[in-house]
Amino acid sequence: MSSVAKLVRVLNGTAEKVPPVWLMRQAGRYLPEYRALRAEAGSFWAMALTPKYAAEVTLQPVRRFGFDAAILFSDILTVPEALGQKVSFTEGEGPSLAAVSSAKGFDENQEHWARYFEPVYEALRRTKAHLLQDTTLLGFAGAPWTLATYLAAGKGGDEQKAAKLWAYRDPEGFGYLLDILAECVSFHLIRQIDAGADAVQIFDSWASGLPDTLFRQVVIEPTKKIVKTVRAARPGAKIIGFPRAATLAGYEIYVQATGVDAVSLDTSAPMRWAAENLACALQGNLDPIALIAGGVALDQAVDEILEAMQGRAHIFNLGHGILPETPIAHVEQLLKRIRG
Repeated sequence: MSSVAKLVRVLNGTAEKVPPVWLMRQAGRYLPEYRALRAEAGSFWAMALTPKYAAEVTLQPVRRFGFDAAILFSDILTVPEALGQKVSFTEGEGPSLAAVSSAKGFDENQEHWARYFEPVYEALRRTKAHLLQDTTLLGFAGAPWTLATYLAAGKGGDEQKAAKLWAYRDPEGFGYLLDILAECVSFHLIRQIDAGADAVQIFDSWASGLPDTLFRQVVIEPTKKIVKTVRAARPGAKIIGFPRAATLAGYEIYVQATGVDAVSLDTSAPMRWAAENLACALQGNLDPIALIAGGVALDQAVDEILEAMQGRAHIFNLGHGILPETPIAHVEQLLKRIRG
């Protein structure tokens, strides 16, 4: 057995007989130990930016389930905060921040970025110290387009209307915003690798519903820039991209143009199609609702993905994050099915 962790072997292009598995949002409210620590910390943001809490939450699902990867407990909106844009979390409503229409005045001082992000890097170092050699440590950041949608609207979930209008009406100003975000994301990912991350994932959670030209401008180009910058600074860096709910053509051009080592696929992407058309390692893409359902439906959904991925470099995951009402027994059923 190679001393290289299984998930990293997959990112290198190796097809494993039993795929490595982790779940997006695997550290979360479905776990009683998470809820207890959340109550102790007092708030989500305090938990994410306090190294002892963030490291402990990162480790909880690995201890319980033996996942093949631990993913840093943090949030994509740390990047806007590092740029001087204050983020608030309201219970039951999610994150909010002051909507902006210009990137002028953003804090571009990298020494400030380093100070702001230091608790994140300390959490990574603490986590790394407690992981077995075959457990991969993943860092992550939000992609510039997704971060821009939050900055333009002051929140998520407006179907990217505010960001699209900005991009259409003021392409130069919006391009400047994407450039600043790409620079800060690159900075953050490089330093996560330095702090112990074996690989990093770029989350473009709002990549759906974009016309082809706009998709290339706001999703492909910034991601391509980030991958190039990170690899220039840390040759051999392993990067997973997640342009959530892109079109099939969008996934193809994303893989071809960005140079990511793996692409994470949302629930709607056909895995057999992906196996035949995407020239990189694949991650995904179980429906989180099937995980809630459990039983025969879960077994069948797992088997379909495993059959489609036979002979392919594959990381088993969900098509999006695990949901709070997911029964722990169903996660155990999932892992038994994959590994059995």
